[in-house]
Amino acid sequence: MAGTGDGRPSVFPTLLYADAKAAIRQLTEAFGFTELSVYEDEGGGVAHAELVQGNGAVMLGSKGTGSAFDKAMEGSGPVGVYVVVDDVDAHHRRAVEQGAEILMPPTDQDYGSRDYMARDIEGTIWSFGTYAPETGA
Repeated sequence: MAGTGDGRPSVFPTLLYADAKAAIRQLTEAFGFTELSVYEDEGGGVAHAELVQGNGAVMLGSKGTGSAFDKAMEGSGPVGVYVVVDDVDAHHRRAVEQGAEILMPPTDQDYGSRDYMARDIEGTIWSFGTYAPETGA
């Protein structure tokens, strides 16, 4: 599989939210993502957004736009996304301070990671941990 070759990620989880603006607020304020870009549609919804965390990113937008992706995602459930962070405990504290729903507190795993799990405002499961698999890229 070919990568981008320039250090950019080649895989981006892509999520749709009923209230994408609220999701962006939670992801930035509670989970430490940074807005890279947010494009609104004519009705003020989020047509496309990119949020970064470390050297990874997620793309997201609003449900109900009628786009091909929106139609393909109809009826799909929440997904799980794993994000590598340097300091799990500090990251967890920030999420708690912002009122995120914590499903598992910071926990040392048998495979050497320390991680925690949270659910966002529309049900997506986010895991944050120290384990960073080598991809060979």
